[in-house]
Amino acid sequence: MKELALFLNNFGIVLNQTTSLIIVLSIIFIFSLVVHFILHGLVLRAFERRAKSSQHLWLQIITENKLFQRLALTLQGIIVNIQAVLWLQKGSDISAILIIGAQLWIMLYSLLSLFSLLDVIYNFSQKLTFASNIPLKGIFQGVKLISAIVIGIMMISRIIGQSPAILISGLGAMAAVLMLVFKDPILGLVAGIQLSANRMLKLGDWLEMPKFGADGAVTDIGLTTVKVRNWDNTITTIPTYALVSDAFKNWSGMSQSGGRRIKRSINIDTTSIHFLSPQEQQRLINARLLKPYMDSRSKEIEEYNRTHNSDTLSVLNGRNMTNVGTFRVYLTEYLQNHPRIRKDMTLMVRQLAPGTEGLPLEIYAFTNTVAWLEYEAIQADIFEHIFAVIDEFGLRIHQSPTGNDIRSVAAQLTR
Repeated sequence: MKELALFLNNFGIVLNQTTSLIIVLSIIFIFSLVVHFILHGLVLRAFERRAKSSQHLWLQIITENKLFQRLALTLQGIIVNIQAVLWLQKGSDISAILIIGAQLWIMLYSLLSLFSLLDVIYNFSQKLTFASNIPLKGIFQGVKLISAIVIGIMMISRIIGQSPAILISGLGAMAAVLMLVFKDPILGLVAGIQLSANRMLKLGDWLEMPKFGADGAVTDIGLTTVKVRNWDNTITTIPTYALVSDAFKNWSGMSQSGGRRIKRSINIDTTSIHFLSPQEQQRLINARLLKPYMDSRSKEIEEYNRTHNSDTLSVLNGRNMTNVGTFRVYLTEYLQNHPRIRKDMTLMVRQLAPGTEGLPLEIYAFTNTVAWLEYEAIQADIFEHIFAVIDEFGLRIHQSPTGNDIRSVAAQLTR
């Protein structure tokens, strides 16, 4: 301000201190407006037009996240600070106020520029296959939180005119309180790093966590919560640290394998199990899927009985084919020939331990698709066929008595 007064005195213009201050502030204000117009009205507007018409993805992402706008505002704060140092008298109240205000502006928009830069990196990483599998959002949110705390301390220290070290040393006494307040973000940040490092979870994975009622696709992995869109379109939020401290099931391995497991049983009425009679064998040997087995099995049994001189007058002597064993072989062949069942994965039909519900016969196989609707249709088709053909083997499905069964028995008794 003194320099301006001396400069004007050379031309015979004498100004008092108040007038000089008004002129200097006007110069700073007008120059700031000119810089703002050039940056935002010309440069950034031209850049945005180019970004919209450009095929470069990074230009569009930068524009969407307002990175250059915030950098421009940071630059404007720096220019105001430089002008205040050059034009205003050092140590004056107005100089101190303007410089402190400009520095607070610079720190604030530097922080916002960092936020925009992290958003640009995150959005761009989601377009890359290898990076989209890493839960970067929680890590970036942790970096934002730490940066905001640091800048906040610096801004407060600048306002009160004290060193940031004094504030930080004072915060040491509040460490326990801060740990309590920021418990979830701290745990979430650590969990996010573990999820990323161990490749435990990524966006789009099918997550099942009954404790939190989650069963669906992961839509968001944040610093403190993970969002899961369940199959009924409800949204479940899970604390990020719970994915590390508790157990959960990730079905992504099934999706990547290309095969989804069928593991379902039918309960056979044990009173319907018996040895096959010659007539039943003759009927079943006409089945295309059973003919090779029936031929080889019959020869094997005949050879065994002849070698051991078995008396065939009693079924207790020698070996015989059972209807349930033949049915199990038939189901195995049926699955082997099914066009929607994977042959390179585990495929079997096995008996489980019998109980009050009969003899469980379990189908264990994998479909050649992981799509839910297709999988359910394939599984239903297989079991519909099983229920339709089981009578051909003289077997019955175990079923608890229904109201209709009770009425039929009562009708028989009243006749």
